[in-house]
Amino acid sequence: MIRFLILAGYFELMMYLQVSGKLNQFINVHYSYLAILSMILSFVLAMVQLVLWVKADGKKEDSVEHSHEEGIEHEHGLKKRHQRVIAYILLALPVIVGTFFPVVSLDTTIVQAKGFQFPISKESVGDPQMQTQYLQPNTSMYYNKTEYQKQMDKLMKKYDKSGILAVTEENYLEIMELIYNYPSEFIGRKISFDGFIYHAKQDQKEDDFVFRFGIIHCVADSGVFGLRIHLPAGSSFKNDQWVHIEGVIQSNFYQPLKRELPVVQTMKTSTITAPKNQYVYRSF
Repeated sequence: MIRFLILAGYFELMMYLQVSGKLNQFINVHYSYLAILSMILSFVLAMVQLVLWVKADGKKEDSVEHSHEEGIEHEHGLKKRHQRVIAYILLALPVIVGTFFPVVSLDTTIVQAKGFQFPISKESVGDPQMQTQYLQPNTSMYYNKTEYQKQMDKLMKKYDKSGILAVTEENYLEIMELIYNYPSEFIGRKISFDGFIYHAKQDQKEDDFVFRFGIIHCVADSGVFGLRIHLPAGSSFKNDQWVHIEGVIQSNFYQPLKRELPVVQTMKTSTITAPKNQYVYRSF
């Protein structure tokens, strides 16, 4: 009965996330088919558990008598009560988290609370798959060194063209990864992209960035990615204001991080409406 309720609860949760459009805040949308498959599988298994439960309930008396006659030699699985309780809690954890923990859209308050480091946060320790990333999307952890270089070379050929480097929701993360990996290759290149303003305050100085929150595989490796910008004199934007930026990529030393960072010398800025889905995702 408990297994049926857990499986049915998982199916209903996944169905809700699909219908409400909130699934994209948990996983890369390119892997949404896996969520659909898991939803179908959970439904099938829930039906199996329901049938087994109905049959077992109908033969309860026979089952009890049989268990007394056979003894414990035919018992399978977890025999102790606390083991079963722990197992059921672990199985139900996705349902509990998805049901009772609110989905919160990320904004600059997250960046302000933690600050940002380059290329990863100071808090990121242990499993490299769980590192929170900042500024530069880094997919090298998902490849060996040779294969990663092949992927970067392939992407460089894709964007090694003249004209404006047009950054869209579909290619946002891969272009940002290239710019940070090969900054000299993009110096002098015109670029256009969208994102939200973040003012990074250091002592008496304030630097401007345009960011987007992105998900590489799932929310565990999500991060804030984007570029430092030099706004025209007289320009004024608030944190979280969504803007469209057009400018030229340059490179300047950024004292707070003690390293060279690509920076966009803006030629045109305009405010835009925040997109319905504010996340971007990495394609593989």
